[in-house]
Amino acid sequence: MKAILLFIIPLLIISCQTGENKTQQSTIESDTIKTITIERDLAQIKEDGVLKAITIYSSTSYFIYRGQPMGFDYELLTRLAKHLGLKLEIVNARDIDELINMLLRGDGDMIAYALTITENRRKLVDFSKHHAKTHQVLVQKKPDNWQKMKLHEIERSLKGDALDLIGDTVWVRKNSSYYDRLINLMDEIGDTIHIKTLPGTLDTEDIIEMVSKGKIKYTIADYNIASILSNYYQNIDISVPVSLSQRLAWTIRKSSPQLLSAVNKWIMGIKKTNDYYAIYDKYFKNGRSFKSINRSKYFSKKTGNISPYDDIIKKYSKRLGWDWRLVSSVVYQESRFNINSRSWTGACGLIQLIPKTAKSLGIKNSKDPNQNINGGTKYLDHLFNRWPDIPDSIQRIKFTLASYNCGYNHVVDARKLTIKYEGNGDMWDDNVEVYLKNLSKPKYYNDKLVRFGYVRGIEPYNYVRQIFERYKLYKDVIPE
Repeated sequence: MKAILLFIIPLLIISCQTGENKTQQSTIESDTIKTITIERDLAQIKEDGVLKAITIYSSTSYFIYRGQPMGFDYELLTRLAKHLGLKLEIVNARDIDELINMLLRGDGDMIAYALTITENRRKLVDFSKHHAKTHQVLVQKKPDNWQKMKLHEIERSLKGDALDLIGDTVWVRKNSSYYDRLINLMDEIGDTIHIKTLPGTLDTEDIIEMVSKGKIKYTIADYNIASILSNYYQNIDISVPVSLSQRLAWTIRKSSPQLLSAVNKWIMGIKKTNDYYAIYDKYFKNGRSFKSINRSKYFSKKTGNISPYDDIIKKYSKRLGWDWRLVSSVVYQESRFNINSRSWTGACGLIQLIPKTAKSLGIKNSKDPNQNINGGTKYLDHLFNRWPDIPDSIQRIKFTLASYNCGYNHVVDARKLTIKYEGNGDMWDDNVEVYLKNLSKPKYYNDKLVRFGYVRGIEPYNYVRQIFERYKLYKDVIPE
C-alpha cells in the first residue's frame, strides 16, 4: 500500500460539559483526525483475495451465539464477500469513536456498521447506498411500578415531546449522530438541552441498558435498534421521536471508488430479494428471537461464553497448552457443539472420534462430553508430539489439525512434495497446505515420493483455515 496523503483536519470543538448552547457546532468523529489515506481499491483487494470489514461487536451488527458468528451486518457481509469472490475478514472495532480513523489509516477496506449519513461525515468518507432507514427517538425509563399503572398514568410520568427536554440532561456518545442531532435540536427549539458525553467504548445497547437500570436518565438512539432492544428492556419507552427519517449506510474511503461502485451495485441488487428482508426481520423485527438470544447463557456479548461445554474444554485445553478458544473452534468445526453428532465414517460426539480411536483412548461412551473431549484432546496431543521438528508453535498446531482431519501420513506426503517443489516444509500456510490440496490430482498423488496416495486435500485445507478464522473471531470478542 502506498501512502498518498497526510492530512490534518481541524474540527470545531464542542464542550463535553453540561449546558451546551445552540451556537456551538458539531464535531465529526474526533476533535482532530490525523491519518494517512491509502491507495487500496477493489483491484488491490481482489489481488489480496480478502475483504477487510470494520464493524462493532453488538447485539444487532455482529456477535457470537452458540459458537456461531451472527448479526445483521455480518450476514450481509458474508453475502457481499461471496458475490465479490473474496474471503471475509472481520476487524472488530473496540471504540465506536475510532471507526472512521481506522478506515482512513487502512485497518479495513470499509466500515460495515450502520452509520447515519451526515454532511460532516461525508467530508471525510463516502457512503454506500443506504441499506436501511430509521429515525432517532428519545429513550427513557418508565416508572419502577409501571406494570401496576394505567397507560395514561405512565404517559403522564414521561417526556411526551422533544420540547420537554429543555433544561434537562441527555447522555450520548460525543462523536455520534445523536450528539449532532441534539445540537441541531437546540437550534430548532431555541433553547438549551444539557448534554453529558459517554465514551466510544459503549455501544447503543450498553447505553440503553444504563437507562433501563436507572444509571442515566435519557439517551437518544436509532429507532430500529431501540425497538428491538425494547423487547428485552421492557421498562424503557421509545415513543418520542427527535428526528425525521435518516439513512443508514456502510462507509468507504474516498480513495476507493471502484469498491464503492461494486458495493452500491450489490446493495441495490440484494434489496430486491427476499433474502435481504428475511435478514433484516431476523435482527430488527423478531423480538422473541432477540429476547431468547439475549437471555441465553451462550450469547457471548453478555456472558463471554461460547458453548455449554466451556468448562470441560478449558480443563482439557491445559493438557495441550492450547488456548481454550482454539479448542472450542475445533469442537464447533467437528460437531457444532452437538453431542449427538455422528459422521458418515461413524465418528461421533463433540470432537468426532471414530470408534477405533475412541476405544484406543479408553473412551467407553463417546456421547459423554467429558470423556469425548478428554479423549479428543489426548489424541490431538499425540499428533502434536509427532511434529517436534516444526519450530513455530502455530504452524505446528496447523500440521496437527490437518493430521487430525485427514491422517498424519497424508500430511507427511504433502510435506515431502513441498520440499521437492522448493517450498518451506516447516510452513503450513501457503506451503504444505497447497500440496496437501494438490494430493487430489494425479500428477501429485502418483509422485514417487508419495506413499499414501490420493486424499481429498481441499477438506483439510479448508478445515484448518476455517478453525483459525473462527478462532480469530472468538479471540476478538471472548475474554481469555
